[in-house]
Amino acid sequence: MHLPHSTLKQEFVKKWIMGLQRCKFSNNNMSIFERKKAIKLSADTAMASARKGLTCWSRALISNPDRPVPTTTRRASLACKKIVKRSRRIRRTAKCGAARKRQITRSIAQCLVRKRTQILKSLIPGGEFMNEVCLIEETLDYITSLRVQVDVMRSLASASVRASEPHN
Repeated sequence: MHLPHSTLKQEFVKKWIMGLQRCKFSNNNMSIFERKKAIKLSADTAMASARKGLTCWSRALISNPDRPVPTTTRRASLACKKIVKRSRRIRRTAKCGAARKRQITRSIAQCLVRKRTQILKSLIPGGEFMNEVCLIEETLDYITSLRVQVDVMRSLASASVRASEPHN
């Protein structure tokens, strides 16, 4: 399932260049936001295509490239803070036996895991249809692919800066 890092980079660059060539950036009526969206879409599609449909997230991205960017992170962090506050309150007010405290702790942990899993499912393309084990595997592969994407984009940006600097 995993390609070597350098092979994945090469495949991504090849597919991304093809995708960027298909986009018509010469259009002067295109706003910065539209250009950014087109570049991101072509990069995501190229990365999914470089994975050759071997992963669920790549198939989900290819089948639905315009999927909205997840906005659950702020809401999720507030929910986590509420859970922590609630657990502190329960710890302070609970004057019952050790078994009851373990049950409360287990319940809080299960709630945290369930909420974090939902957040992760919303962040990974196609994640809402995966079980927990598959979700972890796909998340690791997706993070690796995003890392490759970032590395390539950084290389392009630094090459662009070097090319625009005056030569002495």
